[in-house]
Amino acid sequence: MVSTQQLTYILALVETGSFSRAAATCFVTQPTLSMQIKKAEEQLGFVIFQRDTSPLELTDFGRELIPLLRQIQAELTAVSTLTEQFAGTYQDRLRVGIIPTVACYMLQDSFAEWQDLLPTTKLHIEEYRTEELLEALETRKIDLAILAGPVETTKWRNIPLYSEEIVAYINDWNDEQVTVNELQDLHPWLLTKGNCLRTQMMHFCSLADKQSDDWNYAGGNLDMLMRMVDANMGYTLIPEQYKRTFPAKISSFKRIVNEAGQSPGRSIIALSAYRHSNWDAMEKIIRSLQLRYATAVKADMELLSWK
Repeated sequence: MVSTQQLTYILALVETGSFSRAAATCFVTQPTLSMQIKKAEEQLGFVIFQRDTSPLELTDFGRELIPLLRQIQAELTAVSTLTEQFAGTYQDRLRVGIIPTVACYMLQDSFAEWQDLLPTTKLHIEEYRTEELLEALETRKIDLAILAGPVETTKWRNIPLYSEEIVAYINDWNDEQVTVNELQDLHPWLLTKGNCLRTQMMHFCSLADKQSDDWNYAGGNLDMLMRMVDANMGYTLIPEQYKRTFPAKISSFKRIVNEAGQSPGRSIIALSAYRHSNWDAMEKIIRSLQLRYATAVKADMELLSWK
């Protein structure tokens, strides 16, 4: 059986895909890490990594082994937590990943509340795009993922948090709402590829993935896209909860409707492992979000997929 140190090295190599980066992550030299992984392979009797590929790939044996090693690592963490709790030295650590178009309003709303709810927990929060977020959850870089669903999975605990409408940010528009057909005559300011709100915007507004205009800009955050609308006209899409942070611009947010009278919306969910030593802390965060934002899905709201 591999040692706990070898287990750490193997999983670090899986997550980084590079011997040099894995060694840096584990604070050892690259020859030391390479030697220990080779020794582990000799003990197991099978090669874990295909070293002649770039990027590094797992062998068939490696693909079967890694989920088991992650389970073992989780159990070892639980044992360490238990001993620290009995010794009175334990401090929780919770790693939360959030997609940018939720983090832009959720963190300013909730960060201080989470600190009060979890006074003995080290809380680490990082933004990821949806695909990156799911990968980070898979590789245990994060414990809790907050994103726009739905995500069809039996692998993780799937908790609905709330739903929110998506509205248009548009200037010089007198009506309280704008139709999808009317948006076709306006320039759309889009997030960069990989952001689920971009995908949802393109689906609902029937936009082509490649704009034919000879001028364009793909933004990394919603605030910059709103600035582009202010300076150059056109429109962008904004989550309903985010528009609250711009009270002076409230008249520029318009409800969107399609021919069926439906408005676009999205479902915000949380994902976590079914078994987790820090579930109590995660549950406090989940409950706080449900209480803060929870509203019934409107009858005329079409919940959009993030894909």
